[in-house]
Amino acid sequence: MYRPAVRPALLVMIFAIAIPAFAKHVPTFDEAISLHRAGGPRVSPDGRFVAYGVTETHWKDNEYVSQLWLADTKSGGTFQLTRGKKSAGSPAWSPDGKWLAFVTEREAAGTSDPDADPAATSEKKADAKPDGKPAARQIWLIRPEGGEAWQLTKGETDVERFEWSKDGRSIAFTATVPKPKALKNRTERYSDFEVFEKDYEQRQLWRVDVAAALARSEPVAAQQLTSDDSLNVNGFSWSPDSSRIAFQATHSPLLAFGSDADIYVLTLADKNARKVVALAGPDGNPVFSPDGKQLAFITSLGALNHFYANRHIGIVNVDAALTAPATAREQVDDLTAAFDEDPDLIDWGPDGIYFGGNQKTTSHLFRLDPRTKAITRLSTPERTYVGAASFTRDFKALAFSAADEKTMTEVFITPTAPWSPKRLTNMSAQVADWELGTNEVISWKSGDGAVIEGVLHKPANYDPARKYPLLVVIHGGPTGTSTPAMNPGDRTYPIQMFLSKGALVLEPNYRGSAGYGEKFRALNVRNLGVGDMMDVMSGVDSLIARGIADPDKLGAMGWSQGGYISAFLTTHTARFKAISVGAGISDWRTYYVSTDITPFTRQYLGATPWDDPEIYVKTSPMTTIKQAKTPTLIQQGSQDKRVPVPDSFELYRGLQDQKVDSRLLLYSGFGHGITKPRSNRAVLQANWDWFSHYIWGDDIPKQSALLGSSELVTSDVQQIKAAGQ
Repeated sequence: MYRPAVRPALLVMIFAIAIPAFAKHVPTFDEAISLHRAGGPRVSPDGRFVAYGVTETHWKDNEYVSQLWLADTKSGGTFQLTRGKKSAGSPAWSPDGKWLAFVTEREAAGTSDPDADPAATSEKKADAKPDGKPAARQIWLIRPEGGEAWQLTKGETDVERFEWSKDGRSIAFTATVPKPKALKNRTERYSDFEVFEKDYEQRQLWRVDVAAALARSEPVAAQQLTSDDSLNVNGFSWSPDSSRIAFQATHSPLLAFGSDADIYVLTLADKNARKVVALAGPDGNPVFSPDGKQLAFITSLGALNHFYANRHIGIVNVDAALTAPATAREQVDDLTAAFDEDPDLIDWGPDGIYFGGNQKTTSHLFRLDPRTKAITRLSTPERTYVGAASFTRDFKALAFSAADEKTMTEVFITPTAPWSPKRLTNMSAQVADWELGTNEVISWKSGDGAVIEGVLHKPANYDPARKYPLLVVIHGGPTGTSTPAMNPGDRTYPIQMFLSKGALVLEPNYRGSAGYGEKFRALNVRNLGVGDMMDVMSGVDSLIARGIADPDKLGAMGWSQGGYISAFLTTHTARFKAISVGAGISDWRTYYVSTDITPFTRQYLGATPWDDPEIYVKTSPMTTIKQAKTPTLIQQGSQDKRVPVPDSFELYRGLQDQKVDSRLLLYSGFGHGITKPRSNRAVLQANWDWFSHYIWGDDIPKQSALLGSSELVTSDVQQIKAAGQ
């Protein structure tokens, strides 16, 4: 029997259920941390497929795991290519497009058969060796149509960089040599110890015969191509005829000695490696010309202060350099003297050299004519942030990643000209129902007249008629750059949640930031902290003058160099209600003697602490610790070598002696970055609770990372008493 009242009721029910699916909500910490992220696209030689990585959050294992995905460029369809508990990354296509190589830590069991039925072999994988130790990261191969991946190399040490030869018969890679017997004997006799700056493992260059492995359907032993104990091999590339490999090498893998990077060319026929570029500063990332006669590379052109000076793309004639290595700037043809930023050399095609580069708060792809030195920007629109790029065999198309103000990082395919991208991923769909603020680039004049830009984040329901608390988030580097590209999943500072709570967030690109040219990057030389603070405070004052920032509700935070500037603010001004210092320098003298990147300090301060102690005093937050008044949260990884923990201890103890409310959180086992989901949750929670307490007056919750175990017990007792139990 037809009953007309039923259908309207059913429609009302369906409509009522559908509404919440489209309702906006403020993301939680776990949602932000759990966002899937795409990147590292590599297009197949014929342009049919694009391989890329997608990083997921595995809460149970407390890991971020990346797997490879494949996009069909014609249909736009995507599918997951690899699976497992361990990450698979660095995809690289064979020249014929039949194989995709990648690296992963998993172990194969039994015989590998590249043409085996996936269902029959899917259980032959494990993520650890039989002895329980993690498997070394090795090269694996998989067909783009899918199927079971199989292991190509089998070594004791991790494969790092790798690249197919142009003829597709070999893959070259870098890896350290297995621990020598003498070192094993030393450990057995004396137990473990380290001779500082003397005990390290050098990376060498190896080659694996892919053709032989395919014929045998199993891993094959790699051939060691370099064996010079005085060299540490890094970036490299094959010649077009696959007879030579150009590589960069330093005399030590330690960052403090990276300035001596030179370029060599190895001939496979005799395994003879000869130096071809040896300027005073670092030279690296060599790429052969299409005819193999020239070599392009990134160089500082002998500049001693290369940390803030422009890098350049230079070229040399290969045969001439093999006879007489380039040791002077005049022997290198500088192709990018007119490009006032750091070029990121990508590849050399038949119509020119391709490179990426920052342009203020954007990043673009460029083509360079090596004959005329003319530079053409390829990517559009103006306000975009182009990341990794790779080209088809004929260089007529490329895959790249990009983001802008309204989208997360996505993967695209486009003809090289005209630039007309087709989006292949939709990571942004994850945040379609999130309440997100808006971003805009603003500018102001600093105290000395320098024009400073920054990214201003506003709440979704922004009202220009009211004043908001203002939180300043300061990037690291100092040659980092804050951009307006959408990044709703920040794992350190909960920007979106601050916006939802009713705050403005300013990310200043203070002097020294990349994207604004060499002179701007040098404005904080011998002026660290002082000029940086001037840029931050002038930005704060500009927003106060506009009537949108509340001068009585200011906060600041940052990591690394941003942490240093935050510490400088702590001891130089009382205008902030709260500050958070993440892995920041508090005393340049302590930092100079303990960091793993010592030359950074000498170049920016222009001297050692023994030669010019005054500049170290002037720029160190600890110098003015007695005037500190601002409640300060300090966070850092316990194994940080970039900014060693003593700097956090100094700041904490100094603040405690001044009776300033301060907390020091050390995240066990981490280095300079916090890289596991649960610890990122703790970092976010601590920053949220700290600023919620001091800016908005909220109580610090019992479960906060800010509370130690004794405080947790006290809090529990107080709650029980309050409840009358």
